[in-house]
Amino acid sequence: MHTLEPNYNWRNIYIAAEDQRSPFFGYENSEVYFTDQIYNYLIHPQWDNFGSETLYLKVLFADYNLGFAIIEFLGEWNDLLNNDIMTLKRDVIEVMIGEGINKFILICENVFNFHSDLDSVDYYEEWQDELEEGWIAILNAREHVLSEMGKFGIDQYLVMGGKLNDISWRTKHPKILFKELDELVVKRLGF
Repeated sequence: MHTLEPNYNWRNIYIAAEDQRSPFFGYENSEVYFTDQIYNYLIHPQWDNFGSETLYLKVLFADYNLGFAIIEFLGEWNDLLNNDIMTLKRDVIEVMIGEGINKFILICENVFNFHSDLDSVDYYEEWQDELEEGWIAILNAREHVLSEMGKFGIDQYLVMGGKLNDISWRTKHPKILFKELDELVVKRLGF
């Protein structure tokens, strides 16, 4: 897992640690030392720790004028034991919503497992309710992750699956990716 890096193709146009409006403003990643791990596996030092023991992220891009953010995840999303959604919602998402972000693109191809329970669903509902004409889209999630989200009804608050599960996003400019997803999500939601 130490070889899985967050996407770095957009670092020339956005770095969360240099964005004063980002929850990760001033965050310092080691360029040399592997300081974090998931279970017994070291992870690449460029991933950001938001307080979860098993899930790490990287805010790849945020555009406050268009109101969207792209966040890439790595690890095991565990709402059952670690209440990852509560920590993510309170410490990252609420800061971004406060800065005008109401559309979230969550890249989940490196989320290897997802565990939920009925109590954690309230955080997804709360998140969606706070977005005012916004949305949360899950890109490229593994089938068993989507299945687990659907099993607990989380899919009613997130746009996921179908065409969103086969998006080639790395080679696109983030604003072009957003435009394509916004059109797709708006059609799906029937706005």
